[in-house]
Amino acid sequence: NEEAEAQKSLPSFTDKFTESIYVLANEPSVALYRLQEHVRRSLPELAQHKADMQRWEEQSQGAIYTVEYACSAVKNLVDSSVYFRSVEGLLKQAISIRDHMNATAQGHR
Repeated sequence: NEEAEAQKSLPSFTDKFTESIYVLANEPSVALYRLQEHVRRSLPELAQHKADMQRWEEQSQGAIYTVEYACSAVKNLVDSSVYFRSVEGLLKQAISIRDHMNATAQGHR
């Protein structure tokens, strides 16, 4: 009796075992298929985002270069204030000499 009972449950056990092995063997394949499906669907959008980010990076690098160049130009202007003061002094001297020469020339007439 027990042997007959065991033989009846054996096909049920082997069916369940076979089904479990089948699921375990195919589960990674199903997961990889779903992953591949997801990548195929989302890749174009991701590629577009990457291209946008690269374009924005190039634009921002250009803007940073422009700002750094402008800052450098302003610094050079500040540093050249010594030369502007020197030129101003020389111009004042030249105007003074001219005025003196004009006064001397008018005095001789």
